[in-house]
Order: sequence, then structure tokens, then C-alpha cells
Amino acid sequence: MDSRLFRRVQRYGWDAASEAYDRGWVPLLTSLTRACVERADLRAGERVVDVATGTGVAAFAAAAAVGSAGAVTGVDVSERMIARATELRAAEGATNVAFERSDMETLGGPDGAFDAAISAFGLMYAAERKAAAAELARVLAPGGRLSAVVWGRRSACGWAEVFPIVDAHVESEVCPLFFSLGVPRALEILFTGAGFVDVVEERQDVTLVWRSDDEACGAMLEGGPVALAWKRFPPETRAQVRAAYLESIAPYRRGAGYQVPSEVVFARARRA
Repeated sequence: MDSRLFRRVQRYGWDAASEAYDRGWVPLLTSLTRACVERADLRAGERVVDVATGTGVAAFAAAAAVGSAGAVTGVDVSERMIARATELRAAEGATNVAFERSDMETLGGPDGAFDAAISAFGLMYAAERKAAAAELARVLAPGGRLSAVVWGRRSACGWAEVFPIVDAHVESEVCPLFFSLGVPRALEILFTGAGFVDVVEERQDVTLVWRSDDEACGAMLEGGPVALAWKRFPPETRAQVRAAYLESIAPYRRGAGYQVPSEVVFARARRA
């Protein structure tokens, strides 16, 4: 898919997903997102950029870590995600956080503007991953730290069939190569190629718990990367996709809900 088209799909897709994402995914991913922030080893007074901030979970955790003397900038491709994060900023009392809409490949600002960068469950959505990694390196000061987390191997994520199920009803793949950064050493190769050193990958098994069919489908179909396609499907197609997705996770059914195995990969690196 052309990179400009892919960015557009991601932008409007996450606009469509923003409310369901906040409701269905944030509770599941908050602890993993905070673990990503912890791996950045943030210090008081530092300047931090949170790339693909979503509704700001990582940005708020980073803001608490750097304190009032520090500053956090959260960026996201989706205007609605940024709007929601901005709403939450007042409730969080995070006066040292600013949010703005931006593509991962063009963050803007001067070279070396930040001491640390965070990206929690975002890099797999970059239209041009090498360009996104290079941009992260550009905006970090020498010695600046990068901490990221992505979904792991396709074979380790029990919900992975959602992509071919949805793709069967659209003209092109919804999110091609979604799991490619979860392959062993993929993040190491990406970051090293962008000029980072001391790259360390950590693989972790996790379980996604949904309490009902509606909760499982609401998160994955309405609040995830297939949301734009889902929104455009007619009712009969939605019924087919929903049934096929529930069948795909049926092995993980526990009572009325589901416990779906997954894998994530954390990566830490330092700007040379």
C-alpha cells in the first residue's frame, strides 16, 4: 500500500476507533504501557516525546516521572485520540504535558530536542518504519533513551485471525505486516539501522481477558486496527465478521468470557 494512503487509513481508522479503544483497550494495556515507560529510566527535569500516544497513558506516566521541571510531548496520527488525551490532561493534573497531531515519520521540532522517547503499541502502524525510527533518532539528544513495546509473533497472539477475517471483505489488507516487528531481532535491526546502540529486546507472554462476546468484539473490531473497515461494513457483513472472529477465539473461551494468549516485545536502545 502506498505510504500516503496507509497514513490516511491509520489517521481516519484511529479516529473511528478512539472511543472504543479508550473503553476496550486502555484497561488491558495500561500496565504494559507503564512498564514501557519504566524501561526508559526517566529522570526529573527531562524532556520526553511519546509517539503514538493514543489517549495519553504513557505520556501521563512519563509526566509523573519527570516532574514539574520536565516536559512531555505526546503525538498521535489521530485528531480524536489527541482530543481525548487533551480532555484527560485536566483530570490528571498533568500541566507538563502537551499533545499534538503528527505522523511518526515527521515529528517536527529541532534535532536533539528530547532526552527520551517512548512508543507503546505504536510502531507497527508506521507507514514507513525505517523513516519513523530515523525520526526518533533525530529528535533525541546524543545518549537519549528509547523505550518501545509492540505485539509479538503472530503465532503467539490468539486473536491474530482478525486480520484475514476482515481482509476477506475489503479490497486490500487492513494492516499488512502488523506482526513483523514481533519477529525475534526485528526491533534490534530496525533501531540499529537508525543509529541506536545497546538495543535490548525482552519478550513477554500476556493474557487478554474479555468478559463477554460483546467485550471481545467491541475491543477488537470497534477499537482496534480494523475499526475503519468495520465501520464501513453493512450489517450483514458485520454479522459474518463477528461470528468468524468469535469462532477464531473460541478455544480460549472461559465461561462467558475469554482468556486469549498474546505476546509483546519490549525494546530499549540508546541514541549514539
